[in-house]
Amino acid sequence: MSRPSSAGPSANKSCGKQQQQQQHAASPAAAPAAAAATNAAAISAAGPGSSAVPAAAAVISGPGGGGGGGGGGGGGPVSPQHHELTSLFECPVCFDYVLPPILQCQAGHLVCNQCRQKLSCCPTCRGSLTPSIRNMAMEKVASAVLFPCKYATTGCSLTLHHTEKPEHEDICEYRPYSCPCPGASCKWQGSLEAVMSHLMHAHKSITTLQGEDIVFLATDINLPGAVDWVMMQSCFGHHFMLVLEKQEKYEGHQQFFAIVLLIVTRKQAENFAYRLELNGNRRRLTWEATPRSIHDGVAAAIMNSDCLVFDTAIAHLFADNGNLGINVTISTCCP
Repeated sequence: MSRPSSAGPSANKSCGKQQQQQQHAASPAAAPAAAAATNAAAISAAGPGSSAVPAAAAVISGPGGGGGGGGGGGGGPVSPQHHELTSLFECPVCFDYVLPPILQCQAGHLVCNQCRQKLSCCPTCRGSLTPSIRNMAMEKVASAVLFPCKYATTGCSLTLHHTEKPEHEDICEYRPYSCPCPGASCKWQGSLEAVMSHLMHAHKSITTLQGEDIVFLATDINLPGAVDWVMMQSCFGHHFMLVLEKQEKYEGHQQFFAIVLLIVTRKQAENFAYRLELNGNRRRLTWEATPRSIHDGVAAAIMNSDCLVFDTAIAHLFADNGNLGINVTISTCCP
């Protein structure tokens, strides 16, 4: 199943107000954009084509100690002894920490399990890595150490037990942000501050409209296969990404998924709410929710159905000549 590329050519663009709302027409790159409404902005749909971070110094304590215990500790003063102890766990290849289960070469050198799978010999002494020898003593020491998050160099101050570290790093707010465009064709990663700059330069087909209340018009919704329509909405000093995605979440059953992402952290996203509304033929379908941070992405929302979900039959009830208009309203939440 193929999808149009987000890097495809964009159609002519123009922005305007209609009944005090802005209207935006999004066209899949696989088909020419049609002028579906007066003063509509036509864009191409964004479709998918289908490093190791240096370790930082740790704050160390015994189990249940003042460094944060089971829930992960906070930052604190780091002594030379702490540096020296945590350095014993540094992988000589990626410089991240070697965490249990800890395996050594025949000479006693350590390498993390991820790097070990890619190596044919020990990176320190060039000796054999087989047979696998488990270092139980170092595993006991690791259980008494609070390791820093690997994103400490970009601002995370948490120190965690080795069992909590991988799970935290998967959702850490300080990890690099990926390109929020749906799909996997763009592999860009960078800081939160660099996301909009990346979108403006690498995804020029995505149009940004100003205002709290706009109409997002997706054209050619009857195209076969999986298709994405994407646009940006700017208001309240922030940038919101609006995504309409058509796919088969369940085999043989095509559905539409509409969601709003916010280019901020999860905590900042809680200060806003959005409403998506389909209107037409004396019918109305509404979804209201808190926008997701781009750290969460579209895939997680679709998997959990945490978005506006409707099938092709419902889409046809609201569509006009294959074009579907979605009213998008952004508001702030009361503190």
